[in-house]
Amino acid sequence: MSPWIVGFLAFILYPMLASLYFSFTKYNLLQPPEWVGLFNYKFMFLHDPLFWQSVRNTVWIVLFGVPVSIVFAVGTAMVLTRVKVGSGVYRTMFFLPTMVPAVAATLSFVFLLNPSGPINTILRLLHIPQPLWFASPQWSKPALVGLSLWAIGETMIIFLAALLDVPRQLYEAADMEGAGPWQKFRHVTLPMISPVIFFSVVIGVIFGFQYFTQAYIASGGQLHLGEPQGSMRFYAVWMFQQIQYSHMGYASALAWVLFLVVMACTVVLIKASRRWVHYQGGFR
Repeated sequence: MSPWIVGFLAFILYPMLASLYFSFTKYNLLQPPEWVGLFNYKFMFLHDPLFWQSVRNTVWIVLFGVPVSIVFAVGTAMVLTRVKVGSGVYRTMFFLPTMVPAVAATLSFVFLLNPSGPINTILRLLHIPQPLWFASPQWSKPALVGLSLWAIGETMIIFLAALLDVPRQLYEAADMEGAGPWQKFRHVTLPMISPVIFFSVVIGVIFGFQYFTQAYIASGGQLHLGEPQGSMRFYAVWMFQQIQYSHMGYASALAWVLFLVVMACTVVLIKASRRWVHYQGGFR
């Protein structure tokens, strides 16, 4: 038996099957699992208001965070394609922030967006209202979206490679047809980089549903996890809290629902990609 199969059975298949079993039990690590059937799933959907709060927060970060990150990554890459002098320096500058650990980046943003921090100090000098950012239920998620832009360098590099790979003949043909900048972007650039956009959307959705580290750090860790007013209680955060409470059966049920939802979203995106993702050159 190959080492890969051994690793797959020991570290992937067995934990998945074990968690599936635990999801139908009441299990707190101290006592043997007690079979409860579908109780965990019924409680999740019918009697747990914080579950639905975590779902709403997670859907919000997926619907807003993923598109904003992709738009900024594409925009930055398009700007860098026009830079002729020192392009390598600028690419490095945009990519370097991705090397910073998520914990360190989040702590930096918590400092910058502190109600009495540098950003609000500048806004105060400009006589602009100062949001409470991570201390406000209205501004905490937008602040997390802003934090996500810190790490667009990795995605930007992928888009930059895709943009530089677009055949120049297509733009020349568009010029001969009298196409303007918007027409060239819509009918040439977008179709040619659509596979990369699709890849970024799928990866963004998968990671968005598992959003945890930034919310954990920004909300102040275990004592105030998910605050303020539950605005940063994302699905993975709520699942983590169940593990803290030793509700292993309920946490396993949450994990399996997350797995099925992410898998379903991925399948839907793959099916929908046939309508807008182009793997061949040409105009649309």
